[in-house]
This record gives sequence, structure tokens and C-alpha cells, in this order.
Amino acid sequence: MLSKSYLAKRASLLAVTLIVATYLTVIIANGGGLVDQILTSQIRFDVTSTLSRDPAFNRLPEEERERLLEQRIELAIRAKGLDQPFIVRSFIYLVDALTLRLGQALVIKSNTGSRAVVDIIMERLPATVALFTTATVIYSVLGILIGLVMARKPGGLFDRFMTMLAVITGVIPPWFFAIIFLLLFAFYIKLFPFGGFVSVPSPTDPFLYALDVLYHMVLPLLTWVFASFPFWAYITRNIVIQTIGEDFVTMAKAKGLSEATVLRRYVLRPSLPPIITNVALALIASWQGAIITEVVFGWPGIGNLLNLAILSTDAPVVIGVAVMYAYLLVATVLILDIIYSLVDPRLKIG
Repeated sequence: MLSKSYLAKRASLLAVTLIVATYLTVIIANGGGLVDQILTSQIRFDVTSTLSRDPAFNRLPEEERERLLEQRIELAIRAKGLDQPFIVRSFIYLVDALTLRLGQALVIKSNTGSRAVVDIIMERLPATVALFTTATVIYSVLGILIGLVMARKPGGLFDRFMTMLAVITGVIPPWFFAIIFLLLFAFYIKLFPFGGFVSVPSPTDPFLYALDVLYHMVLPLLTWVFASFPFWAYITRNIVIQTIGEDFVTMAKAKGLSEATVLRRYVLRPSLPPIITNVALALIASWQGAIITEVVFGWPGIGNLLNLAILSTDAPVVIGVAVMYAYLLVATVLILDIIYSLVDPRLKIG
């Protein structure tokens, strides 16, 4: 098992990585202070608009109105911390991001009208988790099973076919298959809808609503699985073939054990750590959402949200999505360290 001192060192290293990654995200998303300038301009506009509708303000002399206007603007800027130097503001933003005080979005709103970044992200997260977690589980299991078949007869017809398919799906982006599947199944065959999360108007019955969501999810799910499982099959094939060449596998075969027993006990188990790593990291990455795939299908997930935030220069939303992804990644790496020691007894780290 992993020792407490090792886990503490790993946790410390990952914490530093999280802080550095979040700070760089804050700097990049802020555009070197560009967003701060936009916020300052927005504050000036909001204060001016509010005071201009106040009859008492309009009755003041012009000089007094200008003085009061500048005073209110200055107070609002100070309240936002925008009067601080950029380097100071960046560390303030860093602390807020790490503590998940993600603030208000500049442009984007949730369906309930909220501008809170946490509300906006949490509203979109279930759609991404439902689609890409399901897809990751399906193509991972399918890829592992097919990879084991490929490894049993390397160089055979099926192995060559799957290797070629892995190369094709590896160089062609998933959104290309999304367009092809839309044309085939939505436009020509008219078997599935063109996109979206649910029909309009949506069913009022909860069961029918769930079925309608699943119906809309089939095509993007099929796209992601088709674009991914050959690659996973090829990875599994290579890992298993490498393990089969080890001495302990040769010794197991020499004992007269059945092929199934050798594959299950002596090949698959030591091959699991790198497979688990790839699956876990792919799962976390998928929760960020495939931006173009979600845009093509109109799927209201994190990827679509990130695309909208980038196009509208909504830095708080970009930072919020990046920070949530960073936390998930750090947690995954720690969990993987623990799983390794459980899956493979050879791993003893003190």
C-alpha cells in the first residue's frame, strides 16, 4: 500500500501544480488586464445609467453632477478591487478561483437568469457528465474487449483491420464524424433529431422527459464512441502484447495453465494500471466537454458553454470551467495512486 508520507508529497506537488495552473489561467483569461478594462467601462456605464434616471440627481448643477458621478464610479471600482495594480488583482482573482468564489459572469446567464458562474457551470455540467461519462464507459469497455481479441492473434486480419480503423479515427476529429452522422441519420434517414437536449416543447411527464433526453443523446453518444473505441482497442492491444512477452507469463504457460487463466491472472491484471490511467484521464477530460462536438449537436454542456464564454470574452466563466477541471484532474491523479496499489500488489511505495 502507499505510505502516508508518499501521499502527502504527492498531494503537495499536485497542490502546487493546481495553483500554478489556475494562476496562468487567470492571467491568460484576463488578457493582460483587458477584462479589467471592460469591467471598468461597464461600471462607468451602469453608474451613469442609474444616476441619470434619478430626478434628484438631474436637478443638481452640472458641476455637482459630474463630481457625484465620478465619486460613485470611483467607489464602485474600489468595491470591485479594480483600483489595485494588475499583479495584485491577479492574486486576488487566484484566491477567489481556488476557493470557488467565481463571481458573476460578464455576459452569459443561466436559464434561471442567474449570472453566478457556479450556477451557470452547475446547470451545464449534468448534460456533459451524462453524455461523455456514458460514452467513455462504453468505448473503454468495448476497446478493452476488442484489444484483448486483437492481442490474441497479432498480425491477423481482424488485428490489421482494427489497427487501420484506429489510425483513421485517430487522425480524423470527432466533429467530422458528427457531421457525417447528422447527415446520414438525421437528414437522410431521419432516424434521430439534428441536435439539442430535449424536444420543444418538452414532455411534462418525468419518464417521457428522460426518454426524450436519451433519444437526443443517442447520436452524439454514437459519434463519440465510434471516434474513440478503435484507439482504446489499439492501446489495450499494445499493452497486453508487451505483457505477454514477460517471463512470468511464459512461466505460467509452461505450467500448462489454460489460455483464459493466463490472460486473466497473468496478463490482464498487470496491464490494468496503464489502462486505468488512460480511462480515468479520458473520463475527466470528457467532463470538460468536447467543444466542437457539443456545438455541432447543440448539446448544452460544458464544452458548448466554454465556446460561448471564449467567443463573448466572458473571463469569469472561462476561469470557472478551467478551475473545476483542474480540481477534478488533481483528485483523479491522487485516486489513481491509491488504485494502483490495490490493483497491482507489486507497487509498494514507501
